[in-house]
Amino acid sequence: MGAFFFYALVIFAVVTLFKGVVTVPQGKEYTIERFGKYRATFGPGLHWLVPWVDRVGRKLSLMEQVLDVPSQEVITKDNAMVGVDGVVFFQILDAPKAAYEVQNLELAVMQLTMTNLRTVMGSMDLDELLSQRDHINAKLLTVVDEATTPWGIKVTRIEIKDIRPPSDLVDSMARQMKAEREKRANILEAEGFRQAAILKAEGERQSQILVAEGEKQQAILDAEGRKEAAFRDAEARERQAEAEARATMMVSQAIEKGDVQAINYFVATKYIEVLGRIATSPNEKLVLMPLEAGSVIGALGGIAELTKKVGGATK
Repeated sequence: MGAFFFYALVIFAVVTLFKGVVTVPQGKEYTIERFGKYRATFGPGLHWLVPWVDRVGRKLSLMEQVLDVPSQEVITKDNAMVGVDGVVFFQILDAPKAAYEVQNLELAVMQLTMTNLRTVMGSMDLDELLSQRDHINAKLLTVVDEATTPWGIKVTRIEIKDIRPPSDLVDSMARQMKAEREKRANILEAEGFRQAAILKAEGERQSQILVAEGEKQQAILDAEGRKEAAFRDAEARERQAEAEARATMMVSQAIEKGDVQAINYFVATKYIEVLGRIATSPNEKLVLMPLEAGSVIGALGGIAELTKKVGGATK
């Protein structure tokens, strides 16, 4: 009987010793209760408590936790039914509050998020819902984090994973997007045609400018050519007049000396001049000229002889 009592005492002492030692792993905190009332919080490491009086109440993780928000139907402001799901990230900052301020912390956070998700998204149109996802996330985070602050937790992020509009709305949006793309393509094509027309007109303008410039240069060259030709023609006439003056002077001198060939020159010149006028008269169709051929030939011979003299004198 004494041995049995001894062994029972030893076993009780060992169990009591083990109950007085608590090891808390990294990233967790334990709440300690004495007769059911919260007494202290143990952080990571080795701790001692009073056996049979104190006990571990809640074991809480201080690491960031993720809750998957299940899919749910939301009616938007413009009466469109969409399916939505998301995720919530939160972290416990105050272990006693998280343990004793709310029953089933994870369920409470999830239900609060789902309720506010329907509230926030239900106040927006479908177009806003699809284009302002970041705004929805930020607004949900502000509302849920403020509501969960008394629970000793911090909601770090809320992300909308997927928004599923009805199939008929998806088809309608696809047609709208296609029409918008075709509109932009037509605008770009028209703009291309406009730019091409502008470039073509500019090219034609430059071409006309170059043609006009070429014509101007050609006109200048032609004017210069005509000026040069007129100058040379005037110079030739001047030389011819000088030659005729010298010839007349020589003929006059020959007549003064009594040269018969000089007299024949003047007679033949007048004779040929009169014949030319008669031949070119529009009123004369038939001309009878009783001429002595020998006299005319002699006169022409005198002219030729006189011309040779004039030419020799000129040289």
